[in-house]
Amino acid sequence: MYVIVAGAGIIGQEITKVLTESKHDVVVIDKDPDVCESIYAETGALTINGNATDIHTLEKAGASKADVVLCLMHQSADNIACALLARSLGIPRIVSRLRNPRYEEAYILAGVTSIVRMADLLVNQIIMEIEQPKVRKIMTLGGGKAEIYAVKIPESAKIAGMTIKEVAQKKNFPSECLFVGLYKEEKGEFLIPRGSHVVDEGDMVFLLSKGKFIKKATDLVTKV
Repeated sequence: MYVIVAGAGIIGQEITKVLTESKHDVVVIDKDPDVCESIYAETGALTINGNATDIHTLEKAGASKADVVLCLMHQSADNIACALLARSLGIPRIVSRLRNPRYEEAYILAGVTSIVRMADLLVNQIIMEIEQPKVRKIMTLGGGKAEIYAVKIPESAKIAGMTIKEVAQKKNFPSECLFVGLYKEEKGEFLIPRGSHVVDEGDMVFLLSKGKFIKKATDLVTKV
């Protein structure tokens, strides 16, 4: 996947590390030349010393082939400007951090497809927005200690036809993650999952997990 990271603060730098380690193509844009040099030395990611609110800078970063742009700059106005330009350049997915809730409507109007609120600003959540756009967090429990996620099982998924028990016992499925719901769209049935229930293509499964474990679980249940 080709990802443009606009703004290399603490979050931007951490996300760049994770993405490059996962073999994604990453281009980082930042106004600080020292930050750009440091990121390149540490991760090998292509860096551009410039302003992501400049259309020429986004074009130089490869906007024409980008799958997603992350707007992670400090100022909301900069993130909104970057989102508008990204949309005009045809970048299909735009993920942005939201510091001030008063700007949320402006972000939506600017074309941001995924908003990460400051209260939820965890690297794992942003990575999931990039790699698993069909996974959605629908509820937070215990003051943020755990979340419930909805995950659509794709066609030809390897777990299709397996029971909940079989999936949960697979080596790569984290023990800290639990199945708490199973929606079978074709039948219009919502089930409280038991070990004998079978997961089929097109089902929606609901997983209870801490944020740091959900990517590993969703990678397994959506693998084709």
